[in-house]
Amino acid sequence: MMFAMPILLVIVITSVQNSTFDLVNNNKIAILISNKDTGEASTRFIKAVDKIGMFRLQMVNGNDSQQIPERMHAKDALVALVIPKNFSYDLITKAQNVATRSLQDAGVSLDTAKPAPVIVEPITLYYHPVLQQSFRQSIEGAIHSALQVVQGDEIVKNLYFSLHEKQIPASLEDDILHNDIPVTEIPVSRGGSRNIPNATQHNVPAWTIFAMFFIVISLGSSVVREKLSGSFLRLKTLPTSYMTALLSKQITYLGVTLLQAIIIFSLGIWLFPHIGLPKLSLPDDIIGLLVITLICGWCAVSFAICIGVFAQTQEQSNGFGAGSIIILAAIGGLIVPSFAMPASFNTIMKISPLHWGLEAYYGLFLEGGKLKDILANILSLLAIIALIQLITLYGLKRKNLI
Repeated sequence: MMFAMPILLVIVITSVQNSTFDLVNNNKIAILISNKDTGEASTRFIKAVDKIGMFRLQMVNGNDSQQIPERMHAKDALVALVIPKNFSYDLITKAQNVATRSLQDAGVSLDTAKPAPVIVEPITLYYHPVLQQSFRQSIEGAIHSALQVVQGDEIVKNLYFSLHEKQIPASLEDDILHNDIPVTEIPVSRGGSRNIPNATQHNVPAWTIFAMFFIVISLGSSVVREKLSGSFLRLKTLPTSYMTALLSKQITYLGVTLLQAIIIFSLGIWLFPHIGLPKLSLPDDIIGLLVITLICGWCAVSFAICIGVFAQTQEQSNGFGAGSIIILAAIGGLIVPSFAMPASFNTIMKISPLHWGLEAYYGLFLEGGKLKDILANILSLLAIIALIQLITLYGLKRKNLI
C-alpha cells in the first residue's frame, strides 16, 4: 500500500492536471452562437471571437432558441452566446455617440447638443453549471475582449469620418486597432533557467511528500500493536533502552520513505514520457534534493510514531493519522495552491510540515534554487521534527513506556 497507492495517486493526479492544462492551453472550447442580428457588426463580432483562438464556434439558428439548452444538456458545448436582434444598430449608435462626445470635448465639433443615450440590449452568455467560476470568468473576459475590438473599431471609424469626411483606410485602421505590443513570458528562477514548469514538476514532489506521510498507517499501527501485545514490557526487560527500538524504527522507515521518493521520481523520469505526460526534470542541486527528501521522510516518521504512541487502538491510529495527513496536505498547499488560499490561512499553513517540504521542493524543482536557498524551509522542518520528538517523549514517559 505504501508504494502502490502513491504511485497510482501521482500518475492519476498528474494526468488529470495535465489534461486540464491541455484543455486551457491547447484545446478549444466548444461554444454555441445564436445570432439574431442581421447587421455587419455582429458578423465582425463573431469573427473577433473566433480570432481569439480559445473557442470552437458552432452556429445555431437564431430563431430556434430551444436548441441551445437541449444541446448544452447533451454537453455538445458548455457555453452558448446569444446575440440580440438589434446588436449592430445599438453598437453603431453607441459608437457614434461616443465619437460625437469626444469631438465636442475636444472643441472640434460645433454641435453642442448632447446625443440621446442608447439602451443597449445585452448579449446573453449561457454556461453549463459544471463550469467553475474561474473558468467562466476567463470565458467572459475573452468575450469582452472581442466586444471591445468591435466597439473600438466603430468608434475609430466614426471619429475619422467626422474629421476627414471619408472612410478610414484599411491599413491605418489595422495599425490603430491591431498593433499589439508582444509579451514575452519568462518563468522566474534563481539560476537563470528558462525551463517552463509543467504538471509533472508540480505534482511529483507534492504527492511524494503526501506518500511519505501516509506511512502513519503502517508505522503508527505497528507502535500500537506493540503496546497492546506487551512487546513494550518485554523490551523493557532487556538490557537496552526502548529509545534504541524507536531509533531503529525511525531509521528503517526513513529508508522506506527514501525508497518511495526514488521510485516516484524514477517514474516521472522514465515512465511519464511513455504515457503522454511531461518528463520530470531533476534540479541541478542533487545534494539539496537528497537532504530535503531525508528531512521530509524523518518528519513523516516522527509524526507517525507520535500518533502511534498516543493512540489507544489501531483504528484510532489509522483514522486520526489518515485524516490529519489529509488536513495537513489541504492547509499545506498540496490540494489547493497556497497562493489561492485566503489571507487568513497564511499563518495556519505554516503549522503544516507538508507546506515547508513542498516549498523546499518547489524551490529546487521550479525556481532552480540551491540548498542554501531552501535553508529557511529546512530549519522550519527541523523545528517541527524537534517538537514532535519532544511530544513523543512526553507521551512515552506519561504512559510509563520508558
